[in-house]
Amino acid sequence: MLGAIIGDIVGSRFEFNNIKTKDFELLDIDDSFATDDSIMSLAVLDMFVNNKLNSDEEVTKTFRKWGRTYPYAGYGSRFRGWLEEETIRPINSYGNGSAMRVSAVAWYSNSEEEVIENANKVTRVSHNHPEGIKGAVVTAMCIYYARIGKSKEFIKDYVSKYYDINFDYDDLVKNYDFYEICQKSVPEAIYCFLISTSFIDCIRTTISIGGDCDTTAAISCAIAEAYYKDEFNDDEWLETIMPFLPENKNGLKIVDLLKKYIEKKKEVLNK
Repeated sequence: MLGAIIGDIVGSRFEFNNIKTKDFELLDIDDSFATDDSIMSLAVLDMFVNNKLNSDEEVTKTFRKWGRTYPYAGYGSRFRGWLEEETIRPINSYGNGSAMRVSAVAWYSNSEEEVIENANKVTRVSHNHPEGIKGAVVTAMCIYYARIGKSKEFIKDYVSKYYDINFDYDDLVKNYDFYEICQKSVPEAIYCFLISTSFIDCIRTTISIGGDCDTTAAISCAIAEAYYKDEFNDDEWLETIMPFLPENKNGLKIVDLLKKYIEKKKEVLNK
């Protein structure tokens, strides 16, 4: 969850200015910021912390409250239109937004079945296209498997049932283009996690291939946070990203929400 927000903020200034190298400063106080990836991830966290998963209507209203409170975060045009609607209906989207926002599911679910069920709940209200659902479920499952200590080989075998992830890093750096769909963003992001050697290396690897790198980094780093859990200091990272988070509005208290996530994460990992 924090990993997704970190990846998003680091990637924010490179989304439309791809850097194609691992050699860069992670954060820039003037140019780095939390995009829609962070806002919608926080909306999903809100659903779990405050028990807002009881109906599609409740899930939709939570997304719309966050989206309308922070309207200039960089939403895609179709999703922005959905946020502004009053009707409770999905838009058959397979945009990568379904995958970038799903990370809280893996920390608040207690089994594979719960991960799949909860990933569907927070996805079908908007991204109900089969590829949108698949992107969210596979991402959430990767985070969950990393959380419970599965190996990279295990995660790779799982993902290979749904996506071709036989990429070459150098080829991606040279040729990867800008895509905002699950079919492209999810497998490439997972590949970057799989070849990474640490959480920081996962960030740098994902940003370096280019493309929609705030979203791919949100996906890959959400998995990396869970996998490299022993090196990931939640409190230090929260303090690091606080200057880049939007201010509290409309009763939404972002840092308080993230602190509740950190408490939940500690509880889960200490079981």
